Amino acid sequence: MARILVTRRLPDGGLEPLAGHDIVGPNDDDRPYTHDELVAYARECDAIVCLLTDIIDAAVLEAGAAASLRVVANVAVGYDNVDVATAAKLGVTVCNTPGVLDETTADLAFLLMLAASRLSSEAEADLRAGRWKGWGITQYLGRDVYGAQLGLVGYGRIGQAVAQRAEGFGMHVWYHSRTDYGHAGYVEDLDRLLAESDIISLHCPGGPATHHLIDAHRIAIMPPHAILVNTARGTVVDEAALAAALHAGHLFAAGIDVYEREPEIHPDLLSAPRTVLLPHIGSGTIATRTNMATMATGAVATVLSGGVPPNVVAA
Repeated sequence: MARILVTRRLPDGGLEPLAGHDIVGPNDDDRPYTHDELVAYARECDAIVCLLTDIIDAAVLEAGAAASLRVVANVAVGYDNVDVATAAKLGVTVCNTPGVLDETTADLAFLLMLAASRLSSEAEADLRAGRWKGWGITQYLGRDVYGAQLGLVGYGRIGQAVAQRAEGFGMHVWYHSRTDYGHAGYVEDLDRLLAESDIISLHCPGGPATHHLIDAHRIAIMPPHAILVNTARGTVVDEAALAAALHAGHLFAAGIDVYEREPEIHPDLLSAPRTVLLPHIGSGTIATRTNMATMATGAVATVLSGGVPPNVVAA
């Protein structure tokens, strides 16, 4: 029987693949473990099931590998919170949860496109506050999503799922990514895509290579009628620069689900006009979050039994 640290509460059924093992955690109040606590538990456990908010760095991995740590399963697609290179050197397997949240996150990206384009948050806020005095022909004039030029930054599974939805809205889709997937619409020059898109939706991974990929310079390239949507990673966008552009009217609107320093959000972004802000709910459906949990814990069970799960992350 292996000893497994589960850092946070998982959806009902998420721990079923680990039946028969000794489960440690989470805290009774679902409080995140501190870094020191993660290091201490790593010394005692054969496996860690963590969330993207848990920093599994070299110190945690080295403490675990010096004892019996064999696998870390991140309940997320992204894994920039795990030092994968160090894990590989130490022989610790790292797994993530690809595939199961693609459609759900694509739905959320499209929700943000629609909500930001049609100024729905602004309109609802006025209605709830009693500021709406009746219909007027010049009120809440948004922009059409139907027929718009959609630029996708990143074209993995989620980006492609967004492209499929865009077809139903008669959108003109093109994409920029590190890889030309051979699909129509590939644009090698990111700046060109940004300059000529009506809506830009981000679907690239986080990490140093994409940190502030969308910075003040690239935001300035976008046309003033453009709408920026981010369901990727908060660090991909310079939050302060985005807020400044929205306040200055250099962008029409934005729809954001992820932030640079979650749960902290730049105060200028909170006050920015024409901005739809959601609390990182891209994969937030019962079915998807449960599937994510069982994929991660199932991978742990496979590794502990001597197998190799299909969702191993390469260093």
